[in-house]
Amino acid sequence: MQKKISKIPFKGTPEQEEQLKAIIAKHKDDPGAVMPVLQEAQDVYGYLPIEVQQMIAEGLNVPLEEVFGVSTFYSQFSLTPKGEYNISVCLGTACYVKGSGNILNKITEMLGIEAEECTQDGKFSLTACRCIGACGLAPVLTVNDEVYGRLTVDDVPTILNKYTA
Repeated sequence: MQKKISKIPFKGTPEQEEQLKAIIAKHKDDPGAVMPVLQEAQDVYGYLPIEVQQMIAEGLNVPLEEVFGVSTFYSQFSLTPKGEYNISVCLGTACYVKGSGNILNKITEMLGIEAEECTQDGKFSLTACRCIGACGLAPVLTVNDEVYGRLTVDDVPTILNKYTA
């Protein structure tokens, strides 16, 4: 699955930039510094927008292509911001067979975003994952750390309303 790049304008703060500069300085002379710097940068920003990747490339004196390649290769990295409420729909075999694809489509329709995107207001982000390990409750989705199981498409509006109220 190809990662999406955020359409939401980057809004980094001067404090975050100072943290990133300190992270880069700490790892500057380490071999293979890109990976740990990306991990720590994602902790600071919550995701890795291209602006942050450029700062990392310049700070470590490595090509932007290398930074981008690492950030898009590993699933732990996100190029899109996470919303206040991150919805993750399981598309693993058990969930998919029981209709999780339709649940994902309903959420997409209601929120106006695709998987790996965030609403413009930053309230919701949507992720399609492969398995969350709750196959007995299939189909399953999570909102942050809350698990919802044995779902139907008709359950989606009620779940979303809980977080918009």
